[in-house]
Amino acid sequence: MGSTMEPPGGGYLHLGAVTSPVGTARVLQLIFGCTTFSLVAHRGGFSGVQGTFCVAAWGFCFALSVLVVACEFTRLHGCLHLSWGNFTAAFAMLATLLSATAAVIYPLYFTRLECPPEPEGCTARNFRLAASIFAGLLFLAYATEVALTRARPGQVASYMATVSGLLKIVQAFVACIIFGALVHDSRYGRYVATQWCVAVYSLCFLATVAVVVLSVLGHTGGLGCPFDRVVVVYTFLATLLYLSAAVIWPVFCFDPKYGEPGRPPDCPRGSCPWDSQLVVAIFTYVNLLFYVADLAYSQRIRFVPTF
Repeated sequence: MGSTMEPPGGGYLHLGAVTSPVGTARVLQLIFGCTTFSLVAHRGGFSGVQGTFCVAAWGFCFALSVLVVACEFTRLHGCLHLSWGNFTAAFAMLATLLSATAAVIYPLYFTRLECPPEPEGCTARNFRLAASIFAGLLFLAYATEVALTRARPGQVASYMATVSGLLKIVQAFVACIIFGALVHDSRYGRYVATQWCVAVYSLCFLATVAVVVLSVLGHTGGLGCPFDRVVVVYTFLATLLYLSAAVIWPVFCFDPKYGEPGRPPDCPRGSCPWDSQLVVAIFTYVNLLFYVADLAYSQRIRFVPTF
């Protein structure tokens, strides 16, 4: 009777979830994430949109890391209606991007070598320096997991663990940066052409998120045609759409006939439409490069849809 209670995959607890190289990276993520969050919340301090983003990013990553480690350690991920391999690969890539952004923003806006005036004093400076160091370590821990779990050439793996799958997360993240610049007084509504660019960013973002969601939920087999073929066709179309935006946006924002070729001297720092337009232009080209790389890699991917 006792043997019938044993789970088919071995013991109830999976020690490899915390002792394997990937498991060790995840434990370090918990340690560094908790330390960073605690240092900032206790005495480091934060304020404004930038500080709120950093704390939200660290909190989100820590909460999901706890879920991943707990499910791996207790083997409960088998009870979830998810493609676990796709979920963990997608989350690791997203957490890498979020932690990298926070590791840059927090020191840039809050960390100084000189002591701030009282009542904060040198204690707050020391806490902010320590938080900045642990934020960098947190980024390295997530990047290590991505490097360890990424599918190698010729290896059959879940889609999100392939280069093409990881690039989907990067594309969606860059699109969010573009959206942030667009809503920050970019004046995209002045011309139909710039509205077309916004439509391109939105359509490609939604399609990319749909690919990620279908992969994570393990529903890629219900599309009626091979998922890898759908991904290649979509990536090709997205590349063409982004190429059109990469041509149109700079023309209608920086050509003297439609916009300003240089930053206006009287434009206030922090709320200048020209700055937002420049950010959109730069990250449009960045995302175009990611889509081109995605198209090249997606030609030769081999993955297990529900792994």
